[in-house]
Amino acid sequence: MTLPTLANRTDKIEPFHAMNLVKKAAVMAQSGRSVIVLSIGEPDFTAPPMVVEALHQAALRGQTAYTGALGIEPLRAAIAQYYKDEFNINLDPGRVVVTAGASAALTLACCALVNPGDQVLLSDPTYPCNRQYINAFDGEPVLIPVGPETRFQLTADLVARNWGPKVRGTLVATPANPTGTAIPFDELGRILDVVRAKGGFSIVDEIYLGLQYDGQARSALEYGDDMIITNSFSKFFNMTGWRLGWLVVPPAFVATFEKLAQNLFICPSTLAQHAALACFTPEAMAIFRARRDEMRVRRDYIVPALISLGFGVPVTPDGAFYVYLDCSRYSHDSNQFAHDMLDATGVALTPGLDFGSNQPERYLRLSYATSLDHLKDAVERLGAWLPTLLQKA
Repeated sequence: MTLPTLANRTDKIEPFHAMNLVKKAAVMAQSGRSVIVLSIGEPDFTAPPMVVEALHQAALRGQTAYTGALGIEPLRAAIAQYYKDEFNINLDPGRVVVTAGASAALTLACCALVNPGDQVLLSDPTYPCNRQYINAFDGEPVLIPVGPETRFQLTADLVARNWGPKVRGTLVATPANPTGTAIPFDELGRILDVVRAKGGFSIVDEIYLGLQYDGQARSALEYGDDMIITNSFSKFFNMTGWRLGWLVVPPAFVATFEKLAQNLFICPSTLAQHAALACFTPEAMAIFRARRDEMRVRRDYIVPALISLGFGVPVTPDGAFYVYLDCSRYSHDSNQFAHDMLDATGVALTPGLDFGSNQPERYLRLSYATSLDHLKDAVERLGAWLPTLLQKA
């Protein structure tokens, strides 16, 4: 039997290489091996009790029918109020598009803005799926190498120098995965000005905005209503598997995004939407802020611990829950090194292979979205193993 030919775009979308390590770690754990997973970008906290109870009550009330494609009105209003309470931004709830996670938000944004052949500028390293949303609509992600000198982030100068005739816009994340670094807010404003001057679009991924530790977190919405903002309930709100996120779009774009959402997704999860209303209660927000403080404690432990182990940490992360660390003292192949580390110590990190082509063999990503006890155990294991590598050398 001859199968039909798959669409050409499927060849552009690369596999998520980190999943190979995740699978390997899972097999080791199932066999009884003690494994510490520091490779997954998922908080170890779960939704707080009042959110779970809100889900339960919504199910009991039978609130399971389709909603409007833009989301239920009370949740859109609650998200708008969140921007007022947390960031002092007056946001019209009519601009909020509730989505099936940030993945659906970025899918909608790229569907609306990227034509076949359009180029979109991103940093290198960057979260791998961000490239694939562009590829999925036959656009071309253009990765711009960035390093410690710019905190692994794009700058206005880099955007201006890399803008060409086929470039349509930029997709930036602040704070970012895999580096945990934010774009300085004044520099973000300059980037947006460059893009405006070119007549392009700006998509700003703020999924980790609530997890910013140094200084006051500020949303790009301060810079006007012409950019596309994406966010999610997955990270700060600890609801990864609930698949709920949102967009903020220019008023003139709302009808187009509604049309696309109707056709591509029908609507986000109805139960998750009703449950998410409980996220914005004072009691829930107090829990989320306390958990953010715990993430800061973990960061403040793990960064100096990694340096003491002989890793390079060229930039201290100021948000999210990642450290992008330099393993070149021990290996010039971070992918093989990550596999060797898992075999020898049971500690799983993510090699740089997924995040771009800018020296991926030099870097590993560590996620500190796990308990302090697990982080200390991992450091102890690595501290026993790493010196043996230097002895062999």
